[in-house]
Formats: sequence, C-alpha cells, structure tokens
Amino acid sequence: MTHHNTQERRRGRSTPLSDLDPALTESSRRLIGCAIEVHKELGPGYPLEIYKKALIKELTIEEVAHTTEHKVEVEFDEEVIGSVETDFFIEDRFFLNIKADYHDVTGSDRNALRATLRAADLELGLIINFGQRRLKDGLVRVLNPDALRGDDDEDDDDDYDDDEE
Repeated sequence: MTHHNTQERRRGRSTPLSDLDPALTESSRRLIGCAIEVHKELGPGYPLEIYKKALIKELTIEEVAHTTEHKVEVEFDEEVIGSVETDFFIEDRFFLNIKADYHDVTGSDRNALRATLRAADLELGLIINFGQRRLKDGLVRVLNPDALRGDDDEDDDDDYDDDEE
C-alpha cells in the first residue's frame, strides 16, 4: 500500500474503484482473477504469445467474454483517419493490453492505452505485465478522464492495488 500512497501524492488524486460502475469493476476483477491464475501457473519469463494464449484459455474456462486484437477507429475533425488495436476487449466494457517484460509499464504504454480509450469513449483500460515476479506489480489501471462521471483529472492511472495475489 505504501507504493500506492506514494503514487497518489505524486499525481495528486486517484480515482477509487468505488467511483467506477460496479459492473465494470466486477468485470475487471474477473479478468484479474484469470490473469492471476495464468501467472501462478506459468510465472514470468515466457514470450508474450504464451501468456496471450494461456489468458485466452483461462478467460474461456471462466466464461469471461472477450475478443482479441480489437480495432478502434480514430477520428479527427469528424473523419476516420486510422485505427489502433488493443490486445483484448473484455465483456464489451474495457480494454486490456498485455506485456511480458521484466521492466515496469511505461508512461508511453499508459498514454497509448489512454488514447485508445478516448477513441472508443470507454472509461477503463488495464495493462498487465506478466514479466513481473509478482503479478500485482505489473497491473496498471488506466482511466479515460473524458468518459468518467464528473472527473477532470488528466493523468489518472494507478498501479492496481488488489489483494488477490
């Protein structure tokens, strides 16, 4: 919890999970449970594709609706100018990008997911880095301040603080 509190002070304010739609929070918890199972069985060190396949299998077993390689159109001046892709679209509610790096999730990773959330007008995205020794050290929640109810915090994302692992 100390790490989380330090981040809150650094960013000023963090959006608590209780401020998100309870159904969205429950969907994210179900996904995280699946990711924890994958990480417990495999641990860190494998290529990204191994984790992706294992997560697809676990999501299917747990009946968590998902699509992979989900494309999102990007508009500028009311015209589609291209598209971006996320690794997973979970229960038609939020995006998930996965990594398998020893290094921490970067600001660039967060910014890219936040931009994708804005393009899709979704509240929440998660980044899960299976390359960390403890999965909770690789869980990052990214919020779209434009889609949050009454929230104007431009830089609101968190290392996920969940007690499931």
